[in-house]
Amino acid sequence: LQWSSPPEAIERFKSEEIRFAPPQLYELCRLCNFSSLRELDKFSSDRALEGCERWMPVMLNASDGYIQLLPGDELYPEDPDYTGEKKISMSTDKKIEDLMSEGSVFHRIVITNINNIAVYVNIEAKYKHMNPVMINSDFSDYNSKL
Repeated sequence: LQWSSPPEAIERFKSEEIRFAPPQLYELCRLCNFSSLRELDKFSSDRALEGCERWMPVMLNASDGYIQLLPGDELYPEDPDYTGEKKISMSTDKKIEDLMSEGSVFHRIVITNINNIAVYVNIEAKYKHMNPVMINSDFSDYNSKL
């Protein structure tokens, strides 16, 4: 075990020293907004009564990878399957690059393989929360959309 700051952990992930599941990577990217534990604690205390929302990532299978869509993304369904009973499957023959270039409202985690995961967010976070800091992937041109 080795202690790492969120930016260090992300760099270790990008260099394939360690692995994270997409939700943990997303949260590490949000933690990169804070330079100290004190700053994070103040933020948490200040926004504690603002509220929260339930999220259910929706998987979109593309021809060359996956996109986990989150609330606010233009491709996110109006009525997501919170229980798994509907067995909704979203897929397309398009490539991830095409889906990214055609889109303009992002709240998604793009997965081209286990070692290439990127977070893209350009929506305003609800309840005074923080959006994650973007991490680069093969589709770094889309960073300008933040």
